[in-house]
Amino acid sequence: MDLFGDLRRMNKRQLYYQVLNFAMIVSSALMIWKGLIVITGSESPIVVVLSGSMEPAFHRGDLLFLTNFHDDPIRAGEIVVFKVEGRDIPIVHRVIKVHEKGNGNIKFLTKGDNNEVDDRGLYKEGQNWLEKKDVVGRARGFLPYVGMVTIIMNDYPKFKDI
Repeated sequence: MDLFGDLRRMNKRQLYYQVLNFAMIVSSALMIWKGLIVITGSESPIVVVLSGSMEPAFHRGDLLFLTNFHDDPIRAGEIVVFKVEGRDIPIVHRVIKVHEKGNGNIKFLTKGDNNEVDDRGLYKEGQNWLEKKDVVGRARGFLPYVGMVTIIMNDYPKFKDI
């Protein structure tokens, strides 16, 4: 496949049309993503489950849809996606304990359904509880195994070049 040869054979109008089409696709995808961020209140409205720690509720490769409305209280039993300082990848786990103080401050503890112990070992050193500021979103729905494409591309970089 000779991509540059194909480009050289196009006249200027065809090339301009192809570049314009590509720009429209990219800008449409970005607008949809930004619109989802605004509608859901989450910095990352769609995430892929990367491990088996939440089985049987969610499996590796499931695509989760998130919302993060700050007015909604966090409750035990909810599945949240959170970021921990020092880790780049968000974690999907269930809230197992919630502590509400009189001043409205809420702290909570999480655990993967398939894990033996709670997540205190995952939090930054000296942190025993999560706060609302750590939450990226709450799981509201999912599509099973749709995110496997992302996992395969990360686990096997050769597939990116196909």
